[in-house]
Amino acid sequence: MASSSSSSSCNWSYDVFPSFRGEDVRKTFLSHFLKELDRKLIIAFKDNEIERSRSLDPELKQAIRDSRIMVVIFSKNYASSSWCLNELLEIVRCKKELIPIFYHLDPSDVRKQTGEFGEIFEKTCQNKTEDEKIRWRGALTDVANILGYHIVPWANEASMIEEIANDVLG
Repeated sequence: MASSSSSSSCNWSYDVFPSFRGEDVRKTFLSHFLKELDRKLIIAFKDNEIERSRSLDPELKQAIRDSRIMVVIFSKNYASSSWCLNELLEIVRCKKELIPIFYHLDPSDVRKQTGEFGEIFEKTCQNKTEDEKIRWRGALTDVANILGYHIVPWANEASMIEEIANDVLG
């Protein structure tokens, strides 16, 4: 499932860098996912200590560069955050192995920025430059075009999480 790109270094600080919108998944899906990664001795970057600001923290950019696999968890409000969208740009720029997860969200809504996801994205783009909007749109489309996991509300999340963790293991 994971999309692979050039990865020359084997000295990773982290196996996984998760990108997510905290209000949507931090206390639900993400907490279970991180627990499963820990159980399988997979080291994930945890952003608990990073202070959010308008621009990406150098520590966060370094964590992205020092991670083997990017796991992007798209959720309804992911595009409501300039921070998440800028993080996604950095992830795409690094050309790492990437696993997209579409959490209670249609992948085509992310790919085309349509539906409620698209409305939220457009609201975030207000008062932003056209260049920012184009770059964000391109990153969303590129990542959503990668085969990933579509987690629907009626799915067995435990088995999906185990499958994703196994995918990370290779």
